[in-house]
Amino acid sequence: MSRIKYPIYIISKGRHEKPLTANSLDSMGVDYRICVEPNEINDYKKSIQEDKIIKLPENFSELGQGSIPVRNWVWKDSIRKGFQRHWLLDDNINGFERLNKNQRGKVYCDAIFVASENFVDRYKNIAFAGFEYRQFGGGARRKKPPFKTNYRVYSSTLINNNLPYRWRGKYNEDTDICLRALKDGWVTVTFNCFLQNKVSTMTMKGGNTDSIYNTGDNRREFAESLKRQHPDCVTVVERYGRYHHEVDYSSFQKNKLIKKEGLNIPDRVNEYGMKMIEN
Repeated sequence: MSRIKYPIYIISKGRHEKPLTANSLDSMGVDYRICVEPNEINDYKKSIQEDKIIKLPENFSELGQGSIPVRNWVWKDSIRKGFQRHWLLDDNINGFERLNKNQRGKVYCDAIFVASENFVDRYKNIAFAGFEYRQFGGGARRKKPPFKTNYRVYSSTLINNNLPYRWRGKYNEDTDICLRALKDGWVTVTFNCFLQNKVSTMTMKGGNTDSIYNTGDNRREFAESLKRQHPDCVTVVERYGRYHHEVDYSSFQKNKLIKKEGLNIPDRVNEYGMKMIEN
């Protein structure tokens, strides 16, 4: 029986031959549903168990809006099923890790999802929570706290279904929706102790690599679009031969976590069944 409280959705397009996130969750014994456009159903059945595939509505094929329609459909579906939150995962995550005592270890169980849910459910005002990218997750000489608040949450996101927002735009949808919530006083949580090994954007075929991200202008429009949405905290810079957005999150550090009343948190370490195994 699954210990995970909230449903896990993977949104995927054009990656049936290499469904990295689905394969990673299968190796961890974690249940999920992968959302697929109708015209790709038969392809995904070749690599993923059929009862784990959700066929999206017929009008969802090749809309040219990136992942936005699917993201909002998932949100609505999780509410319809009676959940207070849902997980939304990108399809190019090649495994998950735990960072403990500055050592990274690959995770082969559901514990990081369970621990994250239990933490988030202690508070009234968490909008989004998720795992840090592996490349930012520290190492032998970089100490970090187990989590940080009020920054962006990408790619593996636990979403509060009661939020008034929905996904919008065409680019940078993760950053945009986090900024809207932060400006209204909500808190976001990024877990440094749990990491996702996400493949870098535009290095793997499928998804939005060709249809959305390949703007032909060194991603200038990609960066400028976020600046237009949030000119008060976003700047556009040019580095490494292409354009990037930079976000100033400093003004949001005043957003503080608010615990729910009546919490009874045991004064002991809970490893959620995890133990380090020498490999």
